[in-house]
Amino acid sequence: MSGPIQILVDADACPVKDEIYRVAWRHEVPVKVVSNSRLRVPEHPLIERVVVSDGFDAADDWIAEAANAQSVVITADILLADRALKAGASVLGPNGKPFTMASIGPAIATRAIMADLRSGMSDRMGGPPPFSKADRSQFLQALDSALVRLKRQA
Repeated sequence: MSGPIQILVDADACPVKDEIYRVAWRHEVPVKVVSNSRLRVPEHPLIERVVVSDGFDAADDWIAEAANAQSVVITADILLADRALKAGASVLGPNGKPFTMASIGPAIATRAIMADLRSGMSDRMGGPPPFSKADRSQFLQALDSALVRLKRQA
């Protein structure tokens, strides 16, 4: 294994930051909150704010470089999820759905298809469904399970 367990958060649009902090404190696992702008984070020794440049994919690049087999990466970005998986990290979407090597290929393909559809039908397509309490609950369980699994492997 390469280093201590850590949680890396693609934070700019992450709806579950408070949940991440609660689980991290319970497991005593450090969190790096990565964003292109300064976000409010709790003053706590386990929480580190990482502000990167506002360059295209700067946060994704930082997270992909820092990710390893001892990391849990939290992101909704499918391309970042792919990069983190290739670095050996566990990856969760904010709804708790894990990205895996088996699921990332179809997710990338679906992303490409949806981008094509949106470009031709932008005025008729809605956005994603609203984030629900069930999504939040599923995320909490998934993050807790991922950390327990990493601790057992250590």
